[in-house]
Amino acid sequence: MASDEDARGTQPMAAVPPDAVVADAQAQLGSPLVELNALLGHGTHYAGKLHFEGRVRIEGRFEGEIRGEDVLVIGEGAEIDGDIEVGVCIVTGGEVRANIRARNAIELHAPAFVRGDLHAPNVFIDRGVTFEGNCKMAPLDDDGATEAAPPDMDERATSPH
Repeated sequence: MASDEDARGTQPMAAVPPDAVVADAQAQLGSPLVELNALLGHGTHYAGKLHFEGRVRIEGRFEGEIRGEDVLVIGEGAEIDGDIEVGVCIVTGGEVRANIRARNAIELHAPAFVRGDLHAPNVFIDRGVTFEGNCKMAPLDDDGATEAAPPDMDERATSPH
């Protein structure tokens, strides 16, 4: 048998660059592979504060505050109660009872249920989503606080200029 073949008569596997493997998997799956930094899966429950970098997916129960610079994906079966402020928030299912603030975008996909206010420069709500709340399509304030109400007429009349 030739030295290039193993005992079964097959050719040895050539070294394949990792980028080629990823590109081949993406072509077969029809979508890009995305690395998750954290996953709160089905059947898990967490209460508290979550601060993250990178991409995080929640499919379990979360109560509390979620803060991050990057992408939060809320998946099928998730139950979220609290406040969310992230770079991008994508809700693909589950129930969210929270105000969602995103620096870039919020996407709500069916069959998601969302009760709370949305604030982002870009908002997408798919047909079939249940949404109860207010929606503000504008960049977030630098300080993260809500806008102050304008003074009423009495205050303006008595304030010195």
